Amino acid sequence: MRKEAFGRLLEIMDRLRLECPWDKKQTIDSLRSLTIEEVYELSDAIEDKNMDEVKKELGDIMMHIVFYSKIASEKNSFDISDVINSVCDKLVYRHPHVFSDTEINSVADVEKNWEKLKLKEKGRHKRVLEGVPKTLPSLIKAQRIQDKARGVGFDWQEKEMVWDKVDEEFGEFKEEMKNGNIAKSEEELGDVLFSIVNAARLYGLNPDDALEKTNKKFIKRFSYIEDKALENSRTVNELSLEEMDKYWEESKKKK
Repeated sequence: MRKEAFGRLLEIMDRLRLECPWDKKQTIDSLRSLTIEEVYELSDAIEDKNMDEVKKELGDIMMHIVFYSKIASEKNSFDISDVINSVCDKLVYRHPHVFSDTEINSVADVEKNWEKLKLKEKGRHKRVLEGVPKTLPSLIKAQRIQDKARGVGFDWQEKEMVWDKVDEEFGEFKEEMKNGNIAKSEEELGDVLFSIVNAARLYGLNPDDALEKTNKKFIKRFSYIEDKALENSRTVNELSLEEMDKYWEESKKKK
């Protein structure tokens, strides 16, 4: 069934590329922003634990992969078979503990070996951090940078040591804020955030997930304030700060 389903998708894309005016005019460049949107929609579905939507969004992303491959095949660059074989070869190469006789004792060993093998791959950049996409959101990028550095052994000897760094960076940030140096304060704030991401990583927490949960919590509680204002035929900006605080505390007690 898997082969039949995938073959059906390829046949549909072939026909769309020939017969649909919109599909015919698309290029790799024109699809880029749409693909980014689809990935974020998948992320939303995952956050919402909506498996039906996860299925639909995965389908959209798969369609994009087939679309890119179709366009590339028309230019004799590569086709969908090349894409699939490429990732298959990479998976086999980067999992020698599964496909050969390399011994791995832990998840950490797998991750370290993965990064080392990436650096050895033919045609790849030889610098550890060059593989981090430039356009990743900053919070996720910080985590990936730290993960890759850890993969080649650059990490704290003991995770508890990171807290001294967090305290140091926060102290430097506060000092620059007192001095009124905006440019330096921004730099030190970046250091604070990077050190907190580092701490989260060391303790097995995902800072992006954590911040998103707080974003949703804030939206829910602020919406409660707005609802209370509307119940009294007012808008939120007509409430006093004391009233807002009162409703905020009420919202915290709501499940």
